[in-house]
Amino acid sequence: MLDIQKIRADFPILSQQVNGKPLVYFDNGATSQKPQVVINAISKYYKEINANIHRGVHTLSQLATDAYEESRGKIQKHINAKNAYEVLFTSGTTHAINAVANGFASLLKAGDEVLVSALEHHSNIVPWQMLCEKTGATLRVIPMNENGELVISEYDKLLSDKTKLVTVNHISNALGTINPIKYMIDKAHEVGAAILIDGAQAVPHLKPDVQALDCDFYVFSGHKTCGPTGIGILYGKEEWLRKLPPYQGGGEMIATVSFEKTTYADLPHKFEAGTPNIEGGIVLGTAIDYLNEIGFDNIAKYENELLEYATEKLLQIVGLKIYGTAKEKTSVISFNIDGIHPYDIGTIIDKLGIAVRTGHHCAQPIMDFYKIPGTIRASFAFYNTKEEIDLMIEALKKAQMMLS
Repeated sequence: MLDIQKIRADFPILSQQVNGKPLVYFDNGATSQKPQVVINAISKYYKEINANIHRGVHTLSQLATDAYEESRGKIQKHINAKNAYEVLFTSGTTHAINAVANGFASLLKAGDEVLVSALEHHSNIVPWQMLCEKTGATLRVIPMNENGELVISEYDKLLSDKTKLVTVNHISNALGTINPIKYMIDKAHEVGAAILIDGAQAVPHLKPDVQALDCDFYVFSGHKTCGPTGIGILYGKEEWLRKLPPYQGGGEMIATVSFEKTTYADLPHKFEAGTPNIEGGIVLGTAIDYLNEIGFDNIAKYENELLEYATEKLLQIVGLKIYGTAKEKTSVISFNIDGIHPYDIGTIIDKLGIAVRTGHHCAQPIMDFYKIPGTIRASFAFYNTKEEIDLMIEALKKAQMMLS
């Protein structure tokens, strides 16, 4: 049983007021809040060991390097990667996806196919469109149904020996759908395709085991997992990371450089050009430690209670429709109220201290499927409460009365 008040006390931002009302933060799908231990770790890095890493023999450089690599090891253990050098630091999920897409540009040709799901964030659509334009490969879409679930029978039909790569999110940022990624990974491998899993929305809520999943790539961001912005992870199987060319050239990612030829450094440095977000890399490990102390089984159970409670309460509002009713979903509710634009609702309830996201959530194809301009999205974290949900419900009712 989680002690929610004790947990909430770990997050300084949650005690403040917005527009004279207690802050109710339901925009966790966009970014999570940061516990004091993470804030302290950021400060500690800059106060005590700020130095560039991997390049210096002096004490601060060695301390910073040790802390950075220790964090890599924590993340390796957390996702159960076989080797620490399969865990690459990036600036976030978008950077990680682009790094893989860039690598596949040298492997694809006209006639090859890339499968992407209809549930994707733009960050997991646009890089593959760019890749297909560059290589002549074809982008094919795994369709979704009215419940916001992928049509897996159609996925099976799309797979062929032309399929070279499949990319799908673990959990939809717009609808909260949990995709059957283990099945999709196994089916992709049956036709010899690689598969990338976008775990940006999943890692805050569950603990992925990349070896059990057998995915070729798994990517996620630090800022959604109680960590800093500007840091993320690209996990890749060693065989793929050795096969793909570097995404960027520069310092750190080289073994030797002459004007005639450059040879690349070994993993993971081959993909980590330039001075990285050292503080972010170190502190992401702190955030992962914090989440593991709470326990992902505890997080999942509690967040599911919040989801069920909020769903029941929202459906009592006349004219409210929820988009995304998958059997397997977590922590996200997207909805609209009849005859009212989501932006107008979001603006009014912000005046009452309620922070939700409105719009297409960087998932325009989903909104086009439902023929709507966007939704109101409430996304929950383990530090939210049922009392906060009640405050949101009251705010929504007031907004509905004002705008009807």
